Amino acid sequence: MDFGVSDDLLGTFVPILVYWVYSGIYILMGSLDDYRLHSRKDEDEKNLVSKKTVIKGVILQQSVQAIVAIILFKVTGNDGDASTDNPSSMIVILRQFIIAMFVLDTWQYFMHRYMHHNKFLYRHIHSQHHRLIVPYAFGALYNHPIEGLLLDTIGGALSFLLSGMSPRTSIFFFSFATIKTVDDHCGLWIPGNLFHFFFKNNSAYHDIHHQLYGTKYNFSQPFFVVWDRVLGTYMPYSLEKRQSGGLEARPAKDCKEK
Repeated sequence: MDFGVSDDLLGTFVPILVYWVYSGIYILMGSLDDYRLHSRKDEDEKNLVSKKTVIKGVILQQSVQAIVAIILFKVTGNDGDASTDNPSSMIVILRQFIIAMFVLDTWQYFMHRYMHHNKFLYRHIHSQHHRLIVPYAFGALYNHPIEGLLLDTIGGALSFLLSGMSPRTSIFFFSFATIKTVDDHCGLWIPGNLFHFFFKNNSAYHDIHHQLYGTKYNFSQPFFVVWDRVLGTYMPYSLEKRQSGGLEARPAKDCKEK
């Protein structure tokens, strides 16, 4: 497989391109009111930050990620992965994906949870992400720059290094992780979405976390809900139709009363 561009550059910039293209698809779907988890009115009125500011914040975080990725690829000195052209290597790649998913989930769960429980970190850093009470697709990476570095950039670097994947494999892994993260923040519940079939961690699950009653629950991201279940921070929910149209993710009564 030869893209005509170095794997280092593709691994750096393809996930960024995927982020905006996939977000754009969900922007077009935003007019499908029957599948929205919040009304468009709530999206405009409840969020505490403008979309222009969100775009600037995301671009800043992606710029930092790109710089770190370029440095990381140069330091590791792996310029490619010809084994991806060999069908027998798919077992190795699958193993690397699973390891990377587990590492990323573990890092993000504990860092994310700590940022909620440490009052200083929440007030001055993580609360920026929670200005989006009604999440939407291109707001997935709207974070304080320090959080973007600690949670996403370092988490991604650890998953890359500990899984042993190459820059070429990372193109696919981080593009997949990007799509999953955007999907979790899209604010929509589209029928037939395969992410909802394979992952319990989805747009409704994460929407619960963005509401006031859910800020101490559902910390897991972006793939599985294992750590939430093991450590007692899992908040079950049900999807119900709103009278005004669309859907709403409502927590189980016993969790909401805690």
